[in-house]
Amino acid sequence: LNSKLSRSEGRRIPLNIAVSNPTIDEILKAAEDLGLNPVFEDDKRYPRNWWMVKGRVIVDKKNYTKAKVLRMIAIKIREYRGLGIK
Repeated sequence: LNSKLSRSEGRRIPLNIAVSNPTIDEILKAAEDLGLNPVFEDDKRYPRNWWMVKGRVIVDKKNYTKAKVLRMIAIKIREYRGLGIK
């Protein structure tokens, strides 16, 4: 979701939808508002950045693809920040 990352660094959505440095709270709130039943798990790491402990958010996909869920969460965070889609 982070627009500061490249695709090879772990960004999974297009740059025009991604948000700058999304927080766990923003991701949890967006997923909750979308009805995705988010669960935060701390002490999880992205394999390419194994030294950075950030955690992860698990959500119900509800018949959506992983990419669609990520896009919906990013768009919701952009709404919270008052940013539209470019």
